[in-house]
Parts: sequence; structure tokens; C-alpha cells
Amino acid sequence: MKSNAELSKVILKNLTCCILAAGEGVRMNSEIPKVLHRIYKKPLISYVLDAIKELKIKRIITVVGYKSKQVQDYIKKDCQTIKQKKLLGTADALKQAKKKLTTSGGNVLVLYGDTPLIKAKTLAKLINYHVESGSSCTLLTAVLKNPTGYGRIIRNNNDNIIKIIEERDASLYEKVIEEINTGIYCFKNKDLFQSIEDIKPNNTKREFYLTDVIQILIKRGLKVSSLQSEDPEEILGINTREDLSLAHKILRRRIQKEIISKGVTIIDPETVHIDEVVEIGKDTIIEPFVRIEGNVQIGKKCHIGPFARIRPGTIIKDEVKVGNFVEIVRSKIESGTKVNHHAYIGDSEIGKNVNIGAGTITANYDSKKKNKTIIKDGAFIGSGSILVAPVKIGKNVITGANCVVNKGEVKDNRIVVGIPAKVLRKRRVNEA
Repeated sequence: MKSNAELSKVILKNLTCCILAAGEGVRMNSEIPKVLHRIYKKPLISYVLDAIKELKIKRIITVVGYKSKQVQDYIKKDCQTIKQKKLLGTADALKQAKKKLTTSGGNVLVLYGDTPLIKAKTLAKLINYHVESGSSCTLLTAVLKNPTGYGRIIRNNNDNIIKIIEERDASLYEKVIEEINTGIYCFKNKDLFQSIEDIKPNNTKREFYLTDVIQILIKRGLKVSSLQSEDPEEILGINTREDLSLAHKILRRRIQKEIISKGVTIIDPETVHIDEVVEIGKDTIIEPFVRIEGNVQIGKKCHIGPFARIRPGTIIKDEVKVGNFVEIVRSKIESGTKVNHHAYIGDSEIGKNVNIGAGTITANYDSKKKNKTIIKDGAFIGSGSILVAPVKIGKNVITGANCVVNKGEVKDNRIVVGIPAKVLRKRRVNEA
């Protein structure tokens, strides 16, 4: 059985994925559909779609319901959507997709739009195992020390699954079972939809549970298999704000583990936030309380922080020092440059071996638009300088402490001082 995120062409040809994303998410106490709540600025359902697309599954159907237009508008480029008009449970949601699914034949992967931590390799293992075992249904299970909130897997003395019981319907004995249903299944289409027709709403909420299909398949003498997740964290379903915070923490740890494996030092991972799209080179050191957001590239042997914020659109080349309480956005900083503490660098291009003094500000906004600051190689920007964009600082220029450089250009090898800054004289060789 293949263990990585691969599916054969034969499996892909006969496979459809159905994402259940109709729920309101009452416990979120929000007007936002649950699957559109965000981790790292990305909706929960985006992570699920990313895992599916990594497997190269082309037929993806999402069942929407609560505030369906908002969800449809977000995912319409990635998949087909079908609306569940009345929220009558997960089995009813899947029935809404019956026409789309049965015409495709083969198998269907079913999962929820609120499980952002699921990994593509786990889904691949489940699908491959399902196909190779010839099962009517293969479900992903997990063992949790605290299974509160999840449906429990009920097995007989031969260790075969006989049913799934939702927690609200479980007895005290059943509630102590630690093996839980993750809500992720692979079904044979034909067997699934024949069994769905037999489901009765005989539970406390009078809903049609998809979990009841398992018992129906077994009664029909069909094979039901299971695969246990190697990482219980990945099956976390988001039902509360607390779950959302926990998922954020887990994803942060995953991202940092990947970055550290590439030769980056993160001094205190608990206080550092790095988005998953950030690229950082070898031997760079990230100090505590650093935040790096969005499409940021950082080179080798840099030193960032502490208490620095690097925002989207920033490129930092090799051996750059970014001090404490520095904010950088939409800027490019060449190698060997130092941006010292309490500085703001926005919409700037800074050359090689530049020194940005403490408290420097690039005043990039004139109340109408963002303007650009250019600082050439070897410049020395004195502490507390304010550079009013658009402005160009030439090579080897020195600005005096607390000076204000208005819009325009300072030519190479000049020393400027004052408010507004004026040329004092030419800079001598090696003068700092």
C-alpha cells in the first residue's frame, strides 16, 4: 500500500470527493459560517481543499447550507457546490449530492469542511486501503485520551466494527471508549446510497446521521474496515472558539517544525508566529516575539528580532540584521544591511551594507497613496531620521540624527542634516 500522498490514475478516475460544509456552527457564536472562520488568515475549508488538491482529485463537490452564498462565493473556483435547503443532518446532506456522485461511479471520499489539520498523506492511505481491501466503507478512526464530543467506535469481541454511536446518544459505558470516529470515510458509491435510504431519524436531534450507514452496511453483510490515524491532532474538528485556538497552535507548531528542519533557529517557538508561505534561509536566527506574515522571503544568516514584525511583500537578503521593535512591509532589503531597533520601513528598497539607525521612519503615506523610498548601497541613516517618500537616498549618504529628508533625491556621497535636511558637505572615505 502506498504510504505517501499518491493515488494511482485508476483510483483517481473512479473517485469523487464530497465535503460536508452545511453546518451553522452554533457553538462558535458567530454570524460567519463555521467553515469560513480563519486560521493564519485562511478559512478552515481552504486547508481541507488544499489537502484534497494535493492528491490531484479533480471531482470535488461541497454541500453548503448555512449562509450558503458566502461559502459558495469563496470556494466556487475550486469545486462544485450543492445546497442543503434544510439542515437535517449529515446523511441528508450527502443525499443532496446523490445525482452528482452516483453518475461518477466508483468511490467517494467524504470529509468535513471544518477539519483543517487533515493531511493529504493520511487521506491517501485511507483511500488506498479502502480500494485494496475491497470494503464497502473504510473509515478513519483515532484514539484520544479525552474523546469528549466525538462519536465512539463500537466493536464486537472479534474487534470488528458493529456501529458508531454519537456522544449525545451514548451510554455511560460507551462514553469511556477512546476510539473515535473522525467523520472521514471512503465509500463505494452504490453501497452508500442504497444504505442511506434506510436511515431513520431515531436520535435525540431527529436528524439523519451518516454514522448510521455503518450499521446498515454491516447488517447487509457488507465489509466495513477502518484505518487508525497516526496523528490524532490532524482530525481535530472545529466546533468552538477554543478549538480554533488549539488548531492555530498545532498548525503553528507544524510550520515551525518544517522551518527548523531546514536549518533555521527559532529561539522560543511559543512566542513566534510565522505564516506557512514564509521562506527562510539556513542559519537565520528568529528571536522571541517575532511575527512574520504572508509572502515574505528571508535569506541566509539573518538575525530577526526580538519583537520584530515582518509583513507581506518583504524580501530580506542574506546576513541582514533586523532589530527589536522593527516593522517592515512591502520592502526589499539587500544583504549585509542592519535595520536597528524601533524603526518602520514601508514600501522601500534598501541596498547592501546600509545602516538604518534606531527610530528611523520611512513616511510612505501622504493620505492619498503609498510612495516609495530608495536607499542605495552603503548609506548610513542616522537615528531618528524621517524619510518622506517619494525619496531617493544615494550611495554612501549619511543623514544626521533626527533629520527630516523631504521628497526628492540626495545625491551620492553627501552628508545631510537638519529639518528639512540640507547638504552639509561631501562624505569622506570611510566616514561614518
